Amino acid sequence: MVVKGFDTSVIMAVTSLLVPIIGAFMAITPYLMRRGEVFAVTVPTSEQGDPFVRGLKRRYALIVGAATAVLTLAGFACAAAGNEGGVMGVLIVGSLALTAGGYALMLVFRSKMVAYKDARGWVADVQESVAVVGEQPVPHAISLKWNLLYLPVMAVTFAVGAIGYAHMPDMIPMHMGLDGTVNEWTEKTPLILWMPMLIQGFLALCFTFSHWSIARSKKWAEPGAPATSALAYGLFARAQSIYLVASGLVLAVVMIAMPLSFANAISMGQAAVFVMVAVFVLCVGGMAVSLVYGQAGSRVFKRMQTSDRLFVDDDRYWKFGVFYCNPDDASLFLPERFGVGWTPNWARPAVWVIVVGGAVATAAFVFALSIVT
Repeated sequence: MVVKGFDTSVIMAVTSLLVPIIGAFMAITPYLMRRGEVFAVTVPTSEQGDPFVRGLKRRYALIVGAATAVLTLAGFACAAAGNEGGVMGVLIVGSLALTAGGYALMLVFRSKMVAYKDARGWVADVQESVAVVGEQPVPHAISLKWNLLYLPVMAVTFAVGAIGYAHMPDMIPMHMGLDGTVNEWTEKTPLILWMPMLIQGFLALCFTFSHWSIARSKKWAEPGAPATSALAYGLFARAQSIYLVASGLVLAVVMIAMPLSFANAISMGQAAVFVMVAVFVLCVGGMAVSLVYGQAGSRVFKRMQTSDRLFVDDDRYWKFGVFYCNPDDASLFLPERFGVGWTPNWARPAVWVIVVGGAVATAAFVFALSIVT
């Protein structure tokens, strides 16, 4: 069975657009970080305008941007030629090259920043911490109760599958290549009705956990501007949690296309287009949120008070710039140092319990999926 025409063209085009999104986000990452951090190195907030600092950021963006442009052109060329293998190869190799290469380049520039920091003598005289107290409450992530919306979506999905079950063929197509050729089938059984719900349930689990980690994260408040930075972080956390819930629900709703394709109400190609377009839109939306707020709200108030002093320096707790290990910090999660989002405190035993639990949940999901298909 082959699904040809517009559907496969859209799938290839959207797939080719994922690499430039990943690359663009990597290229602008240094400009989204908090004012007191440059390539995962703590610096005085007033030094963001330092020529050396600005030059490093510009070089990073140009190198990653150039690599992104080359990979993007290769992906578009493969898509125009209808080369499925080429499109997937560029997506996989390009994504890995940009993320791994971008991180490796960050480490190179981080070493330059460490040397420059030592040369300039930027040392924290006193390790200051702050607590924000005010009449107005600081914004925070939205309630976890919003994740209950997954339940009605899952119920609707099951109902659609149950209604369309009688119209499903004896052998149901399960997977196709980018060229539209179906290369995997499964026998029709009542268990097939649970497949979309399993995927939705796993998505709900992942997105709800991410939402919970935002709510439980260590709050950022800059000693030089505690009230303003705490407000900025609160707005950032609220926006990210809203985006997270909305993204998960959009993906869950799109999964309704799966039982519709099983019942031949829509083609498998159309179902794939719905999913790919949704993923693309959500990726663009995530980048937009990051551009507006910056990491931990750093772009919300661009004119926050700056200082030549280094109030706090916790570089020693950040291994390779991105892995936070501080046994004296009770926080399980905290804002990332290079990237937009949150990262765990790997020195806390509870984090490793969570990691193992996530691995078990993933294995259980894969096993359950193999049973229903």
